[in-house]
Amino acid sequence: MYQYKFLKRLFILIASFSLLSCGDHNQPGVAVSAVEHTNSGAFAAALSIDGRYSLVSSVAEGVALWDNHSNTLKYQWLQSEQQQNLVHSVAIAYDNSVAVTASDHEFAVWNMQTGHNLGYYQVSKASIRDIAVSNGGRYVLFGQSDNTVVFVDLETGKRLEFLGHSEKINSIALSPNGHFALSGGNDYSAYFWDTRSGQVIHRFNHPSRVTKVALDDSGRYAFTADSMKKASIWQLTSGELVSQLQYIARQKIFSTVRFNATGTLLATGTPNRLLSVWSVKNGERLASWQVTPREGSRPKSAVIFAVAFQDNDATLLAESSNGILERFEREK
Repeated sequence: MYQYKFLKRLFILIASFSLLSCGDHNQPGVAVSAVEHTNSGAFAAALSIDGRYSLVSSVAEGVALWDNHSNTLKYQWLQSEQQQNLVHSVAIAYDNSVAVTASDHEFAVWNMQTGHNLGYYQVSKASIRDIAVSNGGRYVLFGQSDNTVVFVDLETGKRLEFLGHSEKINSIALSPNGHFALSGGNDYSAYFWDTRSGQVIHRFNHPSRVTKVALDDSGRYAFTADSMKKASIWQLTSGELVSQLQYIARQKIFSTVRFNATGTLLATGTPNRLLSVWSVKNGERLASWQVTPREGSRPKSAVIFAVAFQDNDATLLAESSNGILERFEREK
């Protein structure tokens, strides 16, 4: 009888270990190199599509543009002409022409080649939640706390307000040419819409609030994720589901998302240090790593703000709240 109980317990232990080893939290890898971009931690960050540039906002040092090829500081910018506001949203245009920075009630556009400011813009109606900019800096898109997504043509001054959402906006994305937008909010919905007319092309429904959206830069796919356990990749032409990310966590929040150039891979970052690469075709996780928590930070964690593919997808770059650019390598 004793031998039977022992064997039974041993079987349960082995089965439990097998389930854990095959689950959502396989042992992640670590960075192969790191470069400090701020000595006080970051409040927001963006990476250019090619990983060449990092845009990092910190409370103590303002907004800094780094050239990652030469590991040199290119420019430092202040959000306001009068005072240094707290920049919580930043973005870089697909063609590396301009960058945009935003605080609660102001955004600014910057020329990335000259460092010159191209304009400061006040937003008084509601606070900015997320921001994006088109190639050349002509168009800016931002989501607000009053359920509205605003599209602005900075060349003509034309302004379009998208009113499809019924609750506050959490995440937005803009196509490189500025003609299409994706927005997600607390109303359990994400909308893919035409910025020239405001017309909805597709609506993507979720069982909880939509916390992160992203567009494939070539116009093939959209990504939408909610606050619980549904993260989906959609075909933009038809609006049909391509895949759902496969994980067993009951709750998973994504803080950054990016498709690779060929539309075959998706990189994600989370508020708890986890960087992952997924197959677009079937949603399978192919690799994962952890960014480094800042020394002395409490708790020992870091929010991943931005990720980029490099070297034909063999390398990933990540910018996090630790204020450090980290480089990760995928196994062949």
